[in-house]
Amino acid sequence: MLIDTHCHLDFDRFDKDRDEVVHRAADAGVTQIVVPALDLDNCRTVLALAEKYEGVFAAVGVHPNSSAGWQDNWVGVLRDLAQHPKVVAIGEIGLDYYWDKSPKEVQHQALGLQLELAAELNLPVIIHNRESSADVIQLLSESPLTGRENPGVLHSFSGNWDTAVSALDLGYCLGFTGPVTFKKADDLRAIAKKVPDDRILVETDAPFLTPHPYRGKRNEPAYVAYVAERLAEECGVETAVFAQQTTANARSLFSRISEK
Repeated sequence: MLIDTHCHLDFDRFDKDRDEVVHRAADAGVTQIVVPALDLDNCRTVLALAEKYEGVFAAVGVHPNSSAGWQDNWVGVLRDLAQHPKVVAIGEIGLDYYWDKSPKEVQHQALGLQLELAAELNLPVIIHNRESSADVIQLLSESPLTGRENPGVLHSFSGNWDTAVSALDLGYCLGFTGPVTFKKADDLRAIAKKVPDDRILVETDAPFLTPHPYRGKRNEPAYVAYVAERLAEECGVETAVFAQQTTANARSLFSRISEK
């Protein structure tokens, strides 16, 4: 059994065959999928998917690239949405300095308030970080989640070992996606190998970041098995053992999943 801890199943690239995608995932042993939101409207969309599919769970939040129009009263909306029993996290939230779609100070405000909300609701966070590692770590370290058990995950980790250590020291998990299977990803695999067994997660970020051997095609939850297989090989353990460990990690982090 595997859990895809980050998949944008709501994206229109799945509109024509979403049911089949979910069924293929289940056939591949991927029985549960976490779908993070990107903005307030999207929160309602991912909640609808969670209601439709038994194995789909949602995270609610405002992505940094959707934060340009941030209003502090959005926190109240997110608080209400997070009461849904299939909401397992606040996310996808964080910082993104690559696309520059929102001023840095607005991104910081949005992230800070959503971290506070997660602490208030005792929910983990799903953190997006693109070319913003130092500020992400600083804001996480200053948040009320600091010192809590299972505060969240840095999803699709692509930073250096120093960033990994900083995140791990704060109690965060690291999520790995398709690029860890790429031929030239030795540095990323070396980092993944050093992550403690109980702090590593596997995810697809589908429809993006498709792993080998399907690189270049649309990603889907079933393909998280290729991520797990490559990481298990790197760590020198059987794939079934690695799958069991990462599933346990996901259930520990997203505790509302384990209740189902």
